[in-house]
Amino acid sequence: MIEDLGTTLLEVVSGNADQDTEIETVVIHDVLDDAMPMRRALVLGVGLSDPADIAALLHSLAAQQATALVLRAPVRADEGVLRASEETGIPVLALTRGASWAQLTAMLRSLIAEGDVGDQGAQMLGGMPAGDLFALANAIATLLNAPVTIEDRNSRVVAFSGRQDEADPARIETVLGRQVPERFTRQLEERGVFQELYRSEDPIDVDPVGTTDGAPSFPRVALAVRAGDEILGSIWAAVQAPLTSDRVRALKDSAGLVALHLLRLRAGADVERRLRADLLSTILEGGVGAVDAAARLRLNDHRCVVMALSAADEQSDVLAPDARTTAERHRIADAFAVHLGAVYLRSAVAVIGNVVYAVVGVRPDQADTDLRAASVATDFLGRLGAASDIRVGIGTLAEDTSSIPLSRVNADRALRVLQKSSGRDAVALFSAVQMEALLVELGDLVRARGDQPTGPVALLIENDRERGTHLVETLAAWLDAFGDVTVAAARVYTHPNTFRYRLRRLAEISGLDLADPDARFSAMVQLRLLAPGAR
Repeated sequence: MIEDLGTTLLEVVSGNADQDTEIETVVIHDVLDDAMPMRRALVLGVGLSDPADIAALLHSLAAQQATALVLRAPVRADEGVLRASEETGIPVLALTRGASWAQLTAMLRSLIAEGDVGDQGAQMLGGMPAGDLFALANAIATLLNAPVTIEDRNSRVVAFSGRQDEADPARIETVLGRQVPERFTRQLEERGVFQELYRSEDPIDVDPVGTTDGAPSFPRVALAVRAGDEILGSIWAAVQAPLTSDRVRALKDSAGLVALHLLRLRAGADVERRLRADLLSTILEGGVGAVDAAARLRLNDHRCVVMALSAADEQSDVLAPDARTTAERHRIADAFAVHLGAVYLRSAVAVIGNVVYAVVGVRPDQADTDLRAASVATDFLGRLGAASDIRVGIGTLAEDTSSIPLSRVNADRALRVLQKSSGRDAVALFSAVQMEALLVELGDLVRARGDQPTGPVALLIENDRERGTHLVETLAAWLDAFGDVTVAAARVYTHPNTFRYRLRRLAEISGLDLADPDARFSAMVQLRLLAPGAR
C-alpha cells in the first residue's frame, strides 16, 4: 500500500510496515460504536489525537486482528504510543495534512477491490503486473529522474510516482486531490496546451502555470498516450531542466506501455462490472448459485438489506430507461459503492437494467437496520447533489441469503412508490410505504383490466358531467378530511353550509350511506384508483 500510494499521502510513524499482513477492508473508527469488526482492517482514526487514547486503541485493534491504524498528521507519538505499536505489531501511519479521509478511503478501496471478485491471474505487461500503473509511474520517474503523474482525458490522476515532494505545490495539490485543479487546467486550455498535446506525437514542453500566492512552479513535459487514433490520457513529468534526448526517447517508449496498461484496466473494469452485476443479479433473484455468488461477494453469513436506486422520470410513474446514460449510471454506482464501503464492512453495488442495486451486510446485533440504511442513502444523495432527481427504495431485512430476493422485491416496490409520488421524499423504507405500494400495484391491475367506477361513485361522476355540479369533489374532500366538514369545506373553498347541502345531495343522488364504513372505504378506493381525474 505504501509503495502504491507513496509517501505523499501516508508516512510510517511507528511499527513495521513491511510485515506480511493482508488488508481486506477499510474501517472508520467510531468512539461511540466499538462493535464494528476490525479483522484484517486498515482502521482510520478520524479525530483521534490523544496519545493515551491511541495506545488504548492499538491494544484493542490487536485483539481484533486489525492490520494498521491511520491518524491525521502530525501524530503525537509519545513513548506510550511507540511502545504500544511495537507490542501489538500494529503500525501507525500518518495521513498528510491537506488530504481528505474520503480521498484516502476511495484510493484504498480501489486497491483492495482488485481481486475481490473472480480470479485475476498475475498477468504481466512489460515486466510489471497488468494494470499496476503506480509501479509503472515509478519506473518512468526513475527513467526521467522526475516525479510523474499519469492522467486521463479529464485531467484526473489515475496514478503517480514517488518523489512528489520534489515537485512544486501545484503538483502536490494535484496528487492530493487526484485531479488537476480547475484554475490550472483553465490556464492550460487558454494557452492551447491540450490541443498541442493531443496533436503531437512527441513530448511537449509546458511553461509553469501562474500562481497567485507566489509559490514556485516548475515546467512540465507532457506526452499524450494513444491507442491507435484514440487518446487514452497523458503522462506529465515535473522537470527543473529540459529532458535529454535519451530521456525523451525513454518517455516515448513508455507511452506505449502505459497505453497497454490503461487498456487492460479499462477492459478489466468492464469485465469486473459485468461479473459483479451477474453475481449480484444471481443473489437478488435467488435460486441455484445464489449461495456461491454471495460467498464470492463476501456477503455470506451476513444479514443484508437491499437498496434500489434510480433516476426519477418527471413525466411518468415508471422507471425511466433514458433518464441517465449508461456511463452516468455507472458513475453513480461507483460513487455509491465508495460511500457504502465507508459505512458497511461488506457491500456490493451493480447496475442491473436501469436500476443501481446495492446489498449491504449488517451486524447481527445491529438494530433499526433499515432506518440506518435510509440515513446512509439520504447522506449519499446529499453528497451527490442530485437529490431532486434520484430516488432510493430500501427493502426489508434479509436474515440470510435466501431472503435477499424478497428484500429486493420490497426495495423495488418502495422505489416505485417514490417515482409515482409527487412529494419531495427521495428515500423510502418499504416498511413505511407498504400500503402505498399495494395501492400502486392495485392501480396497475385496474388499468390492465380497464375497470371503471360503479355504484354510487359512477352515479356522482355522471351527475357532475351532465349538470356541472361538484359532488365528486365534495365527497373526496369529505373523505380526505375524515368527515370534518369545516376542514373539507376550506379545502374546496366552499362555505360549510353549502358543503353540508352538497353532502346531502350526493347521498340522495347516489344512495351512498356516509355512515357505513364499508361504503366509505369502497368510495375512497374507487375515487383514488378508478377515477383519479374526477377527484
